[in-house]
Amino acid sequence: MKQFAVGYAILAAALYAVSIPLSKLFLNEVSPLMLSALLYIGSGLGMAAVGIGQKIRSAKPDGTPFAKSDTPYIVGMILLNTAALACLMLGLTFASASHVSLLNNLEIAATAVFAMLFFHEKVSKRLWGAIFLVTAAGVILSVESGETFSFSAGSLLVTAACLFWGLENNCTRVLSERSPLKVSVIKGVFAGLSGLLLALLAGEWFPSPSVIPAVLLLGFAAYGLSIFFYILAQRYLGAAKTSTYYAVSPFIAAGLSLLIFREVPSLQFLLALVVMALGVYFASTKPSE
Repeated sequence: MKQFAVGYAILAAALYAVSIPLSKLFLNEVSPLMLSALLYIGSGLGMAAVGIGQKIRSAKPDGTPFAKSDTPYIVGMILLNTAALACLMLGLTFASASHVSLLNNLEIAATAVFAMLFFHEKVSKRLWGAIFLVTAAGVILSVESGETFSFSAGSLLVTAACLFWGLENNCTRVLSERSPLKVSVIKGVFAGLSGLLLALLAGEWFPSPSVIPAVLLLGFAAYGLSIFFYILAQRYLGAAKTSTYYAVSPFIAAGLSLLIFREVPSLQFLLALVVMALGVYFASTKPSE
């Protein structure tokens, strides 16, 4: 399994990449908090169906049983995911899909710093340099043009989402020895239900029934299967290293966004893209590579 860990991380990234441009399209018909809730519900229900399929085939259970000590990390995982996806969808209402896609790389910096602070993972000088470059690119993308120095609302919301997900990645890391399937189901169902409660409290309501199946399917692929493969990768690579391979996702998403929405990239975007790509390269490779 270990030899496939990098492949799992990249597959997780590819599945997640489609979520931002397609979510931007869905925001024309679904309110942001409701969209975030339905995406997670789709992921939970989809992974539950995968679990039922495994039981029918009598597949051997993967991972160790949950322990009482896992409870705070499970609760943290659910709450942080709820907050993160809500912030991301709200950010998408203010910013272009390509900008949001690229800003998602800030999750690298957040994951690595939280991994160092709370789980004592080693962060090399090279990775610190990568964190600096990724953060600098995020600042370039976030600054609004004008006479005064200010950050756009969309960028700030996406940055908040990255911080939440950076901490959540480390909660998930603690659970990486548990069944990835069960973790994915728990994360999807309960983050979806808590997100649904948040949406209803905010006065949002369900979209047209014709839209819901497509949103649930996107949630299954982007937040169900993606999370499943991400957890498998974390088991062998650790939170900080997995997040660096996962960082190809925003570039795929940005490219898809430019194509789907026919966006013309600005000089600001292109500069951030170059700096971001350099940061991801340093984060994902060793000095000899």
